[in-house]
Amino acid sequence: MLGTLFKKLGLKFSLNDPQWGRNSQNDNKQNNDGKKPNNGPPDLDKLWQDFNQRLSRLLGGKSGGGGDSSGGGFNPDMKGAGVGVGAIAVVAFLLWLASGFFTVQEGQTGVVMTFGKYSHSTTPGFNWRWPYPIQSHEIVNVSQVRTVEVGYRANAKNKQPKEALMLTDDENIIDIQFAVQYTLKSASDWIFNIRDPEETVRQVAETSIREIVGKNKMDFVLYEGREKVAQDTSQLMQQILDRYKAGVQITNVTMQGVQPPEQVQAAFDDAVKAGQDRERQKNEGQAYANDVIPKARGAASRLLEEAEAYSARVTANAEGDASRFKQVLTEYQKAPAVTRDRMYLDTMQQIFANTTKVMVDAKSGNNLLYLPLDKLIAQSAASATSASSTAAGAASGTVTAPALKDTVVPTESRAQADDRSRDSRDSRDREGR
Repeated sequence: MLGTLFKKLGLKFSLNDPQWGRNSQNDNKQNNDGKKPNNGPPDLDKLWQDFNQRLSRLLGGKSGGGGDSSGGGFNPDMKGAGVGVGAIAVVAFLLWLASGFFTVQEGQTGVVMTFGKYSHSTTPGFNWRWPYPIQSHEIVNVSQVRTVEVGYRANAKNKQPKEALMLTDDENIIDIQFAVQYTLKSASDWIFNIRDPEETVRQVAETSIREIVGKNKMDFVLYEGREKVAQDTSQLMQQILDRYKAGVQITNVTMQGVQPPEQVQAAFDDAVKAGQDRERQKNEGQAYANDVIPKARGAASRLLEEAEAYSARVTANAEGDASRFKQVLTEYQKAPAVTRDRMYLDTMQQIFANTTKVMVDAKSGNNLLYLPLDKLIAQSAASATSASSTAAGAASGTVTAPALKDTVVPTESRAQADDRSRDSRDSRDREGR
């Protein structure tokens, strides 16, 4: 559009043009000397005179005395001048309207303001607003993940003690460095509701974590409570920023470093080691108790069961003996003599079953009958063994020397002794009756 206007004015911005700055009436003629026009640099006076003449023609004026270098022949017509000024005004107005176009990239939001007051927000793409000074716009990146650091700057070694040192619930000082990541959920709130948004987020983060740390013990913050502290800090920050209407969405709170102050680090390490030793010894004692206590409980349970079993056995035996005695008593009342003989025989059988020597003293004589039952049983066993070995030797064709034989009580002698003992027992029974 400007090129067309300049073309109408007849202006050519090229030093290579031989007619640049020359009088338009002498464009196709030679000079008075009959020579060709000079191709050198244009004269400024000629250039100014040529511009005035062309402007006069455009505005409807008449040229009078084109040779006047002062431009005194410029007599514009009011009607033509109005048309020219209107054309220039239209062109300028169109250029002014065109300055209201702007482009918003993906992930960004355009905030349009009318005389500095919020008007509306635009979507990504090609947008238009009223040009300055009626409206203005500001493009905000709402998809960018922003980060604010508390307790350090750019590097964990670059500490900020005023921000990092905090007081716990048990009146201990702790050094905390953390970073907060956030995005924007409202571009208009981010621009208009808070003066310095990033500094406000940093101050809110510092305030929130000081409140959370001040409610917990030092050991909890240092060890098992790191994730809990970060989570509580994120929630508290979001609540505060929502009250401020800052248009901020907290996405993550990351603990970069949690430790005691450097001045007491050595003493704290010693205390931590002592605490670890205490926990180790407690675990060892607990393991020993877990090994000994079940065994002791098992042994006590076994002894208790054995005692209950013994009690039950003794009780059962006593009840059985009492029942048997009652039955014997009943039978004794029916036949006393027979029952008494039977009881005597049972008793003697039990006694003789556990005795290896028997002595019988007959009342009628002074002879003492001695029956070595163990010797008799041993001799019987030896005789059986020697007989089996003799039979084996005879079968193999070998001859062995006869073994010395102990004195064996003949069967008849034992039978006579049994008869005498039975007779003496019967006689004692009869005498007792």
